[in-house]
Amino acid sequence: MPHFDYQDGVLHAEGVALSAIAEQFGTPTYVYSKARLLENFDAYANACTGRDALVCYAMKANSNLAVLNLLAKRGAGFDIVSAGELQRVIAAGGDTGKVIFSGVGKSADEMRLALQHDILCFNVESIPELHRLNDVAGALGKRARVSLRVNPNVDPKTHPYIATGLKASKFGVAFSDALATYRTAASLPHLDVAGIDCHIGSQLLDDAPLLEALDKLIELVDALGDEGIHLHHLDMGGGLGIDYGVAGEEAPAPAGDYVTRVFQRIDAWRAEKHGGRPIKVIFEPGRSIVGDTGVLLTKVEFIKHGEEKNYCIVDAAMNDMARPALYQAWMDMQPVKQAAEGSDGALFDVVGPICESGDWLARDRALPVEAGDLLVMKCAGAYGMTMASNYNTRGRAAEVIVDGTQVHLVRRRETVEELFALESVIK
Repeated sequence: MPHFDYQDGVLHAEGVALSAIAEQFGTPTYVYSKARLLENFDAYANACTGRDALVCYAMKANSNLAVLNLLAKRGAGFDIVSAGELQRVIAAGGDTGKVIFSGVGKSADEMRLALQHDILCFNVESIPELHRLNDVAGALGKRARVSLRVNPNVDPKTHPYIATGLKASKFGVAFSDALATYRTAASLPHLDVAGIDCHIGSQLLDDAPLLEALDKLIELVDALGDEGIHLHHLDMGGGLGIDYGVAGEEAPAPAGDYVTRVFQRIDAWRAEKHGGRPIKVIFEPGRSIVGDTGVLLTKVEFIKHGEEKNYCIVDAAMNDMARPALYQAWMDMQPVKQAAEGSDGALFDVVGPICESGDWLARDRALPVEAGDLLVMKCAGAYGMTMASNYNTRGRAAEVIVDGTQVHLVRRRETVEELFALESVIK
């Protein structure tokens, strides 16, 4: 992981020892590198230089206000899936005119709030949603800009839980129904048909499926143009993966290279059309911006030797990081204190204190650790804190951002009293 390396035998985030962070803020704690966050965003933004393009960060990956604020200052737009996420964008100083609202189940109240803040576009996923949005916009005396999320039925070759572009997915409008759905959208008086969108899945290590989906979108844009429906933008969604260090797995395509290939296809398409209508390109990356910016810092509580397994019991758990239990995700574990050369350690399952057999963070890992040592789960910046819960009445972890030699607490640890502050007993 860039910006996370050993210095004098201790793992550092940029210029700060993770052991010092644990001492100051406790564990478990999410630790992010500001430098890596901005490098990852810039890889997309720089590849878009000179183009009519917008990078909308998919904030479901990590919605901490400090992360959003840093990206907003860099010129990012935001891909949201709830009214709460829109309010986070506003609180972080983001530009609502650069917000794309995705999701299959937008309520009338959420639509109303988004229209009042004049967001860039709604990614609509069904005909009933079109009618609801038309009614809400009409009642406000507004027109809503819409893009249809088209399901291109392209196999992203990823985990089934994060594949979203196949026929069986709950997401999007079927490719075969797209033309008819666009006709409906164009007929509604309070909607402006602005674009086309797709998102075929997450953690893609090969951008070939994304480019295949682009070809299908281009085919549909041409068909719409023949009917007089001309689109302002083409939204590629997100999905580009990161390197979690899985043995035998190829590293993903660099973000800048992927963006360049998208523009090459669009340039070739426009050339075929003899310099046809220009179209804005929108990208919605999430994991590939924040995934390798952060680690989950945790302390070893006990070493337990069993008949068939050895267990490294840590103070982080499935409520702090759900990905291994939810997706069977492989995430690398690394000791904060650098092991002596040739010291591989025993084979452990790394587990948390939650009362579930599914509460594990890693399995069958050779780790030279003992009780009291510190470990990190690498590449934990995406879908860590945003998926965290209070299961077993556990307060969620603290979050810090390291900037050189400075450490900023950007979310303090929850107290137990805060967990039941909204509850009451029957009197």
